[in-house]
Amino acid sequence: MSVWSGSTVPGPPNRYSQYSNWCPKMSKHKCVMSGEAPIQSDAGLHTPAYLSWRKLQLSRAKLKASSKTSALLSGFAMVAMVEVQLNTDQTSKVPKEMLVAFTVCTTLLVAVHMLALMISTCILPNIEAVGNLHSISLVHESPHERLHWYIEIAWAFSTLLGLILFLVEIAILCWVKFYDLSETAAWSACVVLIPVMIVFLAFAIHFYMSLATHKYEVTVTGIKELELLKEQIEMGDHDGRMNNLTLLDQGRVV
Repeated sequence: MSVWSGSTVPGPPNRYSQYSNWCPKMSKHKCVMSGEAPIQSDAGLHTPAYLSWRKLQLSRAKLKASSKTSALLSGFAMVAMVEVQLNTDQTSKVPKEMLVAFTVCTTLLVAVHMLALMISTCILPNIEAVGNLHSISLVHESPHERLHWYIEIAWAFSTLLGLILFLVEIAILCWVKFYDLSETAAWSACVVLIPVMIVFLAFAIHFYMSLATHKYEVTVTGIKELELLKEQIEMGDHDGRMNNLTLLDQGRVV
């Protein structure tokens, strides 16, 4: 009988039964892999191990989204660069500056997304290996806190900088593709892109400001709870000392 069957199939005790619930700190929390229910109490939700576990889940979600977005957008950029048809004769009216901007923007777009994809590909398996175990006691084995800045860089490159470059790439591609056919079509792409870029930047700024405000409020609430807990402990110590003094005075009277 295997280790897993010993924990799921009822039967007589054997020499492997002591290893069926293998979580090393079952007395401190309820582990999913140990066959018990996850943490439900408020005290368990505020332990350092559980907070680190939440950071692990957030880092894993960011890396997954970053890798998918970077692979998709970089593929689109490469296809656009390969499939674009340019006039090689001297009758082309496309400015040389636009061709230079197209090549620079495409190169930056692919390079930024490839960097984000490389970071996600290197870090994500190490986080997945710990996260798939569903054991909070093993969260310290994940490198998500040590490599926090790399994860944030991959997230920013893929979602913020990469998307901005992709929007600019669309405008330049429309200019290069349609300038010989119609200058109005080329200018219309830029006109449409400007409000879209403004809305995109406004949403990004508002989102990050709201997220920072939320984290600040959560931190302030946690500090207030710690101060209240400290006051309660001090009051408890003071009451205990007063009770001891009262008992000593009563003993002296007797």
